[in-house]
Amino acid sequence: MPQTTSTVHSKEVERPIFEQISGTEHEQISFCYDKDSGLKSIIAIHNTVLGPSLGGTRFWNYTDENQAVKDVLRLSRGMTYKAAITGLNLGGGKAVIIGDSRKDKSEMLFRRYGKFVNGLNGRYITAEDVGTGTRDMEYIALETKYVTGKPESMGGSGDPSPITAYTTFLGIKASAKEVWGKDNLEGKTVGVQGAGNVGENLIKLLLEAGAKIIVTDVYEDRLKEITKKYKVTVVGPEEIYDAKMDIYAPCALGATINDDTLNRLTCAIIAGSANNQLEDEHLHGKLLKEKGFLYAPDFLINAGGLINVYMEWVGYNKDRVLSAAEKVYDRTLEIFKVSHDENISTHAAALRLAEKRIHDVAKLKARL
Repeated sequence: MPQTTSTVHSKEVERPIFEQISGTEHEQISFCYDKDSGLKSIIAIHNTVLGPSLGGTRFWNYTDENQAVKDVLRLSRGMTYKAAITGLNLGGGKAVIIGDSRKDKSEMLFRRYGKFVNGLNGRYITAEDVGTGTRDMEYIALETKYVTGKPESMGGSGDPSPITAYTTFLGIKASAKEVWGKDNLEGKTVGVQGAGNVGENLIKLLLEAGAKIIVTDVYEDRLKEITKKYKVTVVGPEEIYDAKMDIYAPCALGATINDDTLNRLTCAIIAGSANNQLEDEHLHGKLLKEKGFLYAPDFLINAGGLINVYMEWVGYNKDRVLSAAEKVYDRTLEIFKVSHDENISTHAAALRLAEKRIHDVAKLKARL
């Protein structure tokens, strides 16, 4: 498999690849290119102490390659902590394909990508993510066994979005209990940013719980579909930050918690399914605590999808999936307690628990 290193340029950063990854401690970065299919992909393996890396493939029209590199590094690192904090025997990995998922998909592109995944010999197992779905996993599966989230017709578990939405919903309920003393969401207004597969499933759960929904998405056609199905209030992509709401649920891309939005949001809780919600995890994690927001760490409460595809990998059983998913509620409350007791941000508390498990397993393996 061709694997190269290069210098990535942008207006923001102009640093060699190895310099970019020096602070993240990634084990391996693979650049995958195929002229005939148009494939441009990056696979990042962050840590394999707990097991093979597993993470979805994101298909996104990045501004430039540097943005794609930054995204895949952050996403793969997040998968390491997601697996660790939920007790799964997995490492952290992620992949991105650069392009427009609405125009550039093809059977040949995904099959060629599948060959690159196969060349990693099980160090990375892929699944779906933003811009990819079960059909795409079906094409990848024609070239490699290292893929999950396959259609049920192929013996897979199908779309993991409902389970991701479910653990996010549990995280929201745990947050409500922490702030208001009970996890009843009746009458609470939730701003859902992103109406994709996970966002829509979350909207359904929230409406069933009696919440009121404000929703936004960058795709107008998607918003039209949502308004036909559900009683929601639609706002513009930028208006969501100024909307009056009790809970902000980011369910699209990351970095929406930043210097600008923290001065605009008036909610009590931030809890959503998006990965890497904090633009600067250390700075904005602290600012969230200082400003009085309760933040449910994204890599914990959005772990439902990973739980689902992991169970597919080891032998799928729906009851086992739900049992593992339901533990997210108590784990979220545990994070809040550590944050309170040690006077640290909830993000720092979650990282501490995840890193402890990785450290303990690494020491155990060293003794064997």
